[in-house]
Amino acid sequence: MPTKNLPKAPAIRPIKKLMVANRSEIAIRVMRAATELGIRTVGIYAVEDRFCPHRFKADEAYLLNPEKGPLGAYLDIEGIVALAKEKGVDAIHPGYGFLSENPQFAAACVREGIIFIGPDAKVLHMMGDKTAARHVAERVEVPTLQGTPEAMESKKEAVAAAKKIGFPLIIKAAFGGGGRGMRVVQQADQLESLLEEATTEAKRSFGNGAVFLEKFVGKAKHIEVQILADKHGHVLHLHERDCSVQRRHQKVIEQAPSYGIDQKIIDELCTSAVAIAKAVDYTHAGTVE
Repeated sequence: MPTKNLPKAPAIRPIKKLMVANRSEIAIRVMRAATELGIRTVGIYAVEDRFCPHRFKADEAYLLNPEKGPLGAYLDIEGIVALAKEKGVDAIHPGYGFLSENPQFAAACVREGIIFIGPDAKVLHMMGDKTAARHVAERVEVPTLQGTPEAMESKKEAVAAAKKIGFPLIIKAAFGGGGRGMRVVQQADQLESLLEEATTEAKRSFGNGAVFLEKFVGKAKHIEVQILADKHGHVLHLHERDCSVQRRHQKVIEQAPSYGIDQKIIDELCTSAVAIAKAVDYTHAGTVE
C-alpha cells in the first residue's frame, strides 16, 4: 500500500457518536468508556452474534452483511465504513484484532471524514506488517531473530528460506495477531503442510494470508512494553509485562512486572520500545512485543 497516497487525517473535532468495529468483551469495554465520556455508541454484529451482549450494550446496533460469515463480516472494510457514514458516526474505534492493524481500514475511515481512533494508516502500514516492523527495528539497532525479510510468496521460497534459518522455526502471520496464523515447525517434512495451515488461518482471520518465517526459541520469555505517544513527538513507556503463560500462542495471563529477568535487560527492552515508536512517529497507545 503506497504511503504517499494516503489521505490526511480529518481536523480534530469533538466526538459525539462512536462506532466500535469489534465484538464481545473489547467492544463492551470501549462502549463503557465512551458512555462515561458522554459519547453515544454504535455497535455492529454478525448475524451469528445477534444475541451477543455487545449488541445490547450499544446505544445503537446494526447487523453486518450476513453473507460475509462470522469473521468476514467484521473484516468488511467497505461495508463497515459505509454503515458508519450512513449512521452519522464521528469516529471508529477498532478494538484489537480484526481490522485494528489494517492500514486500508484506517485510510478508508479518513477518506470518509471519520476519525480513526488509533495510529494513522502510514504507521499501521509500517508496523501492522510484521516484516516491515522487523526492518524498523533493525534500522534503530534493536536486535531481531533470524528470519525472512519479506512474506513468503510460494512453498518453494519457504523451503529455501527454511534451509538457511534451520529448524525449529516458526511460521507467523505477517498481519494481525492473537496467535492466529502461527505454527511451530520442528523438522523439514512438516513445513509444507503447516505453511498451508498457517496461511489459511491468517487469510480467514485477518483477510490476508501473508506469512513469514522466523527462528523459533523454545521456553522463551514473552515480554511486552506498553507505550503511550501523542501527536507532538512525546513517547513514554509504562514498563513491561510478562505474557509467557500462553496456550496456542495466545496469552492466558499477563503479569506486571516481569520476573526472573535482569533489570538491565528490562531497561534495554523499554528503551528499545520507545526508540521503535519514535522511529515511526507512533501515536496513541500501543504495545511493542
